[in-house]
Amino acid sequence: MSPTRETRIELLDNLHFVAHTRSGHDVHLDSSLDASAPLAGVSPMELQLVTLAGCTGMDVISILRKMRQDVVSYELRMTGERADDHPRVYTAVVMTHAFVGANVSESSVRRAIELSMTRYCPVFAMLYPTVAIRECYEIADPDHSRTIEGEVVLATPAP
Repeated sequence: MSPTRETRIELLDNLHFVAHTRSGHDVHLDSSLDASAPLAGVSPMELQLVTLAGCTGMDVISILRKMRQDVVSYELRMTGERADDHPRVYTAVVMTHAFVGANVSESSVRRAIELSMTRYCPVFAMLYPTVAIRECYEIADPDHSRTIEGEVVLATPAP
């Protein structure tokens, strides 16, 4: 078992906190009862999508590099749907992986995403299958003359 890592958060004002991570980075978190009020940081629920995208993205690009895929641009777009009632958890998330590169193999992209989903990303593992997570992809040539789209679907886990 790996050693315990400590992260501290401290209240700055209202609902604005700053988190101090063991790696020495600070993350500002904020929330407001007034949806139009400016925030001094990301909301905890936004950060949940960021951590899922970051974890998955790091896995996928690392795997594609090992497969010698020439990805020149990679972006993840995230949308999350939340329950109407408290605690207003995410009920569904759609992740769209957008790649640009010459001769990027669709089968390699599918395999990299699948490995992240089933083996490597602990954030995905903590959320799925409680949260329905769809992982889609787009692969474009550098001149955007051709785009391939698809989705990686996991078999539904047994109850």
